[in-house]
Amino acid sequence: MPGPRVLVIDAYAPEGRAALRDAGGSEAGRLYARMLRRIAPDVRLEVAYPADPAPELPARADLAGYDGVAWTGSSLTIHHDDDPRVARQIDLAAAAGRAGVPSFGSCWAAQVSVVAAGGRCARSSRGREFGIARRIALSDEGRRHPLFANKPAAFDAFASHEDEVARLPARAARLAGNAWSRVQAVEVRLSRGRFWALQYHPEYDLHEIASLCRLRRRELVGQGAFASARDADAWIERAEALHAQPDDGALARELRVGPDLLDPDLRTREVANWLASLQGDAQGARKAL
Repeated sequence: MPGPRVLVIDAYAPEGRAALRDAGGSEAGRLYARMLRRIAPDVRLEVAYPADPAPELPARADLAGYDGVAWTGSSLTIHHDDDPRVARQIDLAAAAGRAGVPSFGSCWAAQVSVVAAGGRCARSSRGREFGIARRIALSDEGRRHPLFANKPAAFDAFASHEDEVARLPARAARLAGNAWSRVQAVEVRLSRGRFWALQYHPEYDLHEIASLCRLRRRELVGQGAFASARDADAWIERAEALHAQPDDGALARELRVGPDLLDPDLRTREVANWLASLQGDAQGARKAL
């Protein structure tokens, strides 16, 4: 039996993808595809770019042919819904819901799912949460939710976001949060579909977050994430060193990085749980025939 057919939505605009490459990082869609294939080698993937000029996007009838839709992060701003690159993605999330296709994603995905269902996002009063989101704690509902099966009740995760969920829509459940953002994970019901979304980034590793820091160094210093460009460069150097030598315990302690970030299976447990849910959906559909 073939693996699940998944549409990956790379939510970055072309200039955003180019900036990631220039900083030494991976394009978001390719990074997501690599993560999904590591977890499920038989997964069948296609990538779409809705923020491109005149993008080729599946119609609702074609969306129904996918087992799932996976959403990357983005450098766009969700509350700029007058931007056609943003509006197209909100419409696409709603269309996947109407088609009954389960969705999952990181960061931007939490925001796009909430807005598509009638909720609201806004810039965080605390500024940008960058690098490592500390002490994300599951809510009571999150502890019972299949998205977090075999995940610790509290954990750290890689993160980079200025916007956050400000108001949940009616058909949504908060699954996790931390001191920075009350909503770090959410389930949103969109018509016939469900959207499991994280405000953090399970697809990142230390190299990817270091590359993002390199890309946004000046912005991060201005936002107070680092005291100076020199401090940012030192953090990048240490993060890249630990990525190359993940068994360097002293460096891991210095950066306050544990297995929840260094162990790829634990870091991506939510993704594996979502992929497993797609298999369960397919088996249930076959039994209903």
